[in-house]
Amino acid sequence: MKERTKILLIDDEESGREALTLLLKAGGHHVSGSASGAEGFQLLGRDKFDIVITDLFLPDTNGIDILKKVKGDSPLTEVILITGHASAETAVRAMKEGAFDYITKPLNFDELKIIIAKAVEKRQLLTENVYLRKQLRDKFEFANIIGTAPSMQQVFALMKRIVKTDSTVLITGESGTGKELVAKAIHFNGQRRDKPFVAVHCGAIPENLLESELFGYVKGAFTGAMRDKIGKFEAATQGTIFLDEIGTMPMQLQTKLLRVLQEQEVERVGSTRPVKIDARIVAATNLNLAEEVKKGTFREDLFYRLNVIPLPLPPLRERVEDILPLAKHFLAKYCKEMRRRAMTLTKEGLEALESYQWPGNVRELENLMERVAALTEEDSITLQDLPPNIREESLTRVTEKGVDLVRTLAEIERSMISDALALSDGVKARAAALLNLNRTTLVEKMRRLGMPL
Repeated sequence: MKERTKILLIDDEESGREALTLLLKAGGHHVSGSASGAEGFQLLGRDKFDIVITDLFLPDTNGIDILKKVKGDSPLTEVILITGHASAETAVRAMKEGAFDYITKPLNFDELKIIIAKAVEKRQLLTENVYLRKQLRDKFEFANIIGTAPSMQQVFALMKRIVKTDSTVLITGESGTGKELVAKAIHFNGQRRDKPFVAVHCGAIPENLLESELFGYVKGAFTGAMRDKIGKFEAATQGTIFLDEIGTMPMQLQTKLLRVLQEQEVERVGSTRPVKIDARIVAATNLNLAEEVKKGTFREDLFYRLNVIPLPLPPLRERVEDILPLAKHFLAKYCKEMRRRAMTLTKEGLEALESYQWPGNVRELENLMERVAALTEEDSITLQDLPPNIREESLTRVTEKGVDLVRTLAEIERSMISDALALSDGVKARAAALLNLNRTTLVEKMRRLGMPL
């Protein structure tokens, strides 16, 4: 059942107030009436209203004071002013104080119904926007970023200081280490959290389109420019612009970006009129920009402009203690999405994950957990459920934890025999030939390893 809109009607003319109350109630609204500003303030103190409709002139106060009170206590409540013809100019000025609209006397109820419907729609959109922004803030809270390793604790400590500033940040780290996640956490925990977060993946946009994507363009600037369009910098006004893969930016655009950072203004493609911007810059790269400067592929002055606060992210292989909590997190996520029972890692499976070097970092681990959640029939993930490259690496590396050589050799034999049988459609003679063994030797090994014959 749709929730009724709660309206507070403040009007000192009793007959008009009662008539309007009846009409609003007939329209399905919940209406409370008040004959004075003082009574209206009392009702506002006791209850929350979606819409306040008030006469601009009351015996003991005026609609402007009521408007300020409402907007100060409940910014999402919309205020509609009732005014006489002579005071329409005053009502328009009141809208600058936050009034939604005004209607003149004598009231046209059909017109008022339209204004109320628009106010309800606006309030719903604002409420949804607040809810979505809260969800984003909750999602990107520091506590939701998994990292118990000392190197990650250093990252968190630096991030907590970064969010108190508006300084430019350069996030560095290998692909898959979570640079965009960290950029969003900086934004949604900072002073600009309620403003836009605009991400630009510089390496994914063709060079001939990147300039207009960043800075916008005016109508007629090039073939197909049928109207003016703002760029990402303008879209990020008062918020944050995240320049991912900044190291791939062409040299020509690096020069223009440097000017934007220096002057805090952009020029749309095809225009000579500068547009002031106010956006925090967070850039990210998996390249060593200092080395790129030496090679001549990245501007030195731009590097220093971006590298105000460097934030390096450690690769997953250097934070082994985070592999288990990350794996559990991703398993829980994908088991829930796939509506299957919770899954666990066996000791051997975890040891394999901790021995692996993870060239794709956290992103690779997440993709693997999605794969095993989709393809593993049992609820426990064993060594055999993992891809061959992870199994083989875990079986051939000696870590600080040591290694059980006998068990490891047995696992290697079991893995190779399984692969040979799969290639031979289960025909043991053919599998034995692939392994350069006699069939009887293969069967004996399978029996010793506890494999089904």
